Amino acid sequence: MAQKTEKSSTVLAIALFKLFKGVLLFTVALGTFRLIHRDVHETLLRWTEELHVDPEGRKANAVILKASFISPKQLEELGVGELFYASLLLTEGIGLLLRRRWAEYFTVISTAVFIPLEIYELLEKASFTKVVVLAINVAIVWYLIARLREKKPEPVAA
Repeated sequence: MAQKTEKSSTVLAIALFKLFKGVLLFTVALGTFRLIHRDVHETLLRWTEELHVDPEGRKANAVILKASFISPKQLEELGVGELFYASLLLTEGIGLLLRRRWAEYFTVISTAVFIPLEIYELLEKASFTKVVVLAINVAIVWYLIARLREKKPEPVAA
């Protein structure tokens, strides 16, 4: 019984993690759409003030500078991509919450497909955050594959 509860809580944790990422990315997408047809440079400067971030800091200044050259069409494309990825994350999270087997397969595939990109990004410029994200995603894929291998599908009645 304890093992079943442990497995249920692990899937629940993965589901909540995916839902959190999905909601966060959905919120970012809404923010991206709000930037269309606005002065991105001025908007980002205002946000740095509201968040008490030094706009002259190396990272903040680099983001503001790069973002200043983004066209409205690029913002729209970025927002659509963010919405698409958020919908994948939310689908995974909801499916896992509902304990659907397809969601476990879907999560394995959609998470594993980004691992090579995460490794590449880590090799390009290592950071603690990138290591943690990669480790979490590898653990999720490994756990769900092990779970799917031990859990036999129920026969479908004809």
